[in-house]
Amino acid sequence: MTLNDPKLDTPGTLDFEPAARQLARLLDGVTDDQLAAPTPCEKYAVHHLPAHLVGLTAAFRDAAKKELGPTTDTDPGSALPVLEDDWRTRLPKQLDELIVAWRSPDAWQGMTRAGGVTLPGAVAGQVALNEIVVHGWDLARATGQPYAPDAASLRSSYELLEPTDDSPGDDGIFGTPVDAPEDAPLLDRVVGRAGRSPSWTPANK
Repeated sequence: MTLNDPKLDTPGTLDFEPAARQLARLLDGVTDDQLAAPTPCEKYAVHHLPAHLVGLTAAFRDAAKKELGPTTDTDPGSALPVLEDDWRTRLPKQLDELIVAWRSPDAWQGMTRAGGVTLPGAVAGQVALNEIVVHGWDLARATGQPYAPDAASLRSSYELLEPTDDSPGDDGIFGTPVDAPEDAPLLDRVVGRAGRSPSWTPANK
């Protein structure tokens, strides 16, 4: 799947705070005995999700500030992420830093890098927000928590994941899209485009 150019009226109009706060609340609901449970990400158990998000929030925070280096140059798919002992305090702090970093208009301008990929700042911002939205759903569904992202974040993810004419349904980096009816809730259509089954539960994995 090819990433689309973000459909933003003005750079910096995407606010990370609603999605990031929603994710932070989910972290409080994750118990230690759930860390080995399966998730909608085929290769990930629950403990891999916060570990991945620790690296992701650091990378996209630094990408927003154009502070390029080890955090922005590491391919997140090169190895399964390892959960560090301090994740319950570290990840909320980095979510706060991510919110602040992407409030700067400069974050949305020019080029930057994340995951070892050079891309426009505006695209990086939309990718980062999409990661928060989709992995928030993964974590909520895996741990049995309610999840209701804000409409603006969902619309941004839906636009980002829209298939293009030259890649109408390939596997891409998000997995093979799962069809959801056009009248389905927007969240279902977003996670379907991200390669998840909207009906996924730990019981029917």
